[in-house]
Amino acid sequence: MSGTSGSATDVLTRAELDAVASVMAAARTTPAGPLTSRLISGGKSNLTLRLTDGERVWVMRTPPRAGRTPSAHDVVREFRVVAALGPTDVPVPPAVVAYPDEDLIGGAFAICEYVDGSTVQSREQLARLGDDQVAAAVTGLCRTLAALHRVDHVAVGLETFGRPDGYAARQLRRWGGQWQIVGEHQGAASHALAHRLADGLGERLPEQRATGIVHGDYRIDNTLLRIGGEADEAGEVGEVEVAAVVDWELSTIGDPVADVAMMCVYRDPAFDLVIGSEAAWTSDRLPSVEALAAAYESEGGVGLHDFDRHLALGYFKLAVIAAGIDHRYRAGATHGEGFDTAGDAVAPLLEAGLAQLR
Repeated sequence: MSGTSGSATDVLTRAELDAVASVMAAARTTPAGPLTSRLISGGKSNLTLRLTDGERVWVMRTPPRAGRTPSAHDVVREFRVVAALGPTDVPVPPAVVAYPDEDLIGGAFAICEYVDGSTVQSREQLARLGDDQVAAAVTGLCRTLAALHRVDHVAVGLETFGRPDGYAARQLRRWGGQWQIVGEHQGAASHALAHRLADGLGERLPEQRATGIVHGDYRIDNTLLRIGGEADEAGEVGEVEVAAVVDWELSTIGDPVADVAMMCVYRDPAFDLVIGSEAAWTSDRLPSVEALAAAYESEGGVGLHDFDRHLALGYFKLAVIAAGIDHRYRAGATHGEGFDTAGDAVAPLLEAGLAQLR
């Protein structure tokens, strides 16, 4: 995987790197020499490190050294779905090994092979692509998501990866419970909106007609793109394809329609406020929600039954996520820039969810 460069300082000590190399060797991937590491991204959850022996390159995911919460940062679970998808048509980084214990480096870790690709996270990065390249990237994204939803999760060994039924009800309970924790500073108007939306969803939950693997956080910046050259004089552009889908932390077994809806909800301009910057995925150069949903269906995805209700649930989820970021910002638990605007997104997202129910 490739990504935004982080600190050049090694996160792992020499002894820890040697221990990691031993685990890799036991999995029949023996480094040719001593490993070195470099932080690719600190992320908002797990650390992503680049490992190399001077000849080959791998990527490691491991929880942060401090500030971990009990149910988060499960890199071994993330590895499990990536390993299961390896033999399928869904492009994922080739899995190497996962180590579930904390005795070697202070936390569990998972290692995959490096995938050469480009990340398109910001509006500035998207601007480097021509219109035909953007269109090709969107087609690849929809084709890949449809391929994911066609995978038989039982056949690939993920029968116990999540409960197959009642996905929307479980999501509503989960995010409604989160709102009770993080929504305290959002004001009376937002509280009223949240309760109206939650109550409305409770009365009109979408019906689940399909079951499959749900990524849970699917959009352009959670993929690596293999991008060809710029347009030539004849207007031809280099090939654009999805090299790998990454960041499987929220994946589970559930309703594939919810995955498509969440992808579309992220297109809302309020998402820029949530992340504190201009995201590539909110650009008006990308298709509308209606066109994006149609493109997914045209690539052989599941039928988008009760799609408006799924969108409403997705807006509720993103509003709670925004409230959670604002909650941590107000508590002084965030570091860096881009956290101070998330609270401004809460009410617009709740209103958009109610509009979908109407």
